[in-house]
Amino acid sequence: MTSRNRIEKEWDSAADSWIEFVRNAKDYFRDELNNPAMFQLIGKVKNLQVLDVACGEGYNTRLLAGKGAKVTGIDFSKKLIASAILQEDKDPQGIDYFVSDSSDLSRVAAESFDLVTCFMALMDIQNLPGTISEIARIMKNDGRFVFSITHPCFEYNSDNQRLERTEKYFENRADKVQWNMERLLKPFQTISFHRSLTDYSHTLNKHGLLIRRMVEPKPTRKGLKQFPPLKRILSTPHSIVMEIVKDTHTTSEKL
Repeated sequence: MTSRNRIEKEWDSAADSWIEFVRNAKDYFRDELNNPAMFQLIGKVKNLQVLDVACGEGYNTRLLAGKGAKVTGIDFSKKLIASAILQEDKDPQGIDYFVSDSSDLSRVAAESFDLVTCFMALMDIQNLPGTISEIARIMKNDGRFVFSITHPCFEYNSDNQRLERTEKYFENRADKVQWNMERLLKPFQTISFHRSLTDYSHTLNKHGLLIRRMVEPKPTRKGLKQFPPLKRILSTPHSIVMEIVKDTHTTSEKL
């Protein structure tokens, strides 16, 4: 079993490289593939109370605030949150940040958020049932949870140079992810948790949450023109975005 402390240490160790990567427009899979689809599904956020789970150094949290949302960002990495707070101090957008494991949001009141987001991070969270339970608790009854994950039907290397069908698809497991593309300041390693789409669906349902919409993102025209590796995504999906709502009419049975 991979320990939570080990995962935290890996992300703290990777923080400097990750921050430089994200803030210098090197993460084009984010900017030209996943974010456009995610924000389209999210829609208007002006004046909404939004919680960004696993917010990292705050890149997408700041985008949400820039669209008029009242945003709180959480992450278990002290170093990434420290960087997010420093950026907020330099360019205030009214964002609150705090360090927290996503499976223990006890400092957050129940039914307090209109929208919960998790950008390309749910597959990196070890305690999925605990996290989904907490998200369901803090969502308003008419609230939404929108998240993106790497597509569990396919595996790929850190620079997306190769895509192929996932072996042992129904096997829940922890996988090492080697981040070694040239555009990184320095390479690093993290842990990701492979789960089937059935696992995600069952976990959501168990906590009274339903999938309302699902999108498999395609690259933007700009991205296809500027970044050739994105052309591979036209034939094999890289990720999935889901919009989740509360089931307010029935009580979910344990699966």
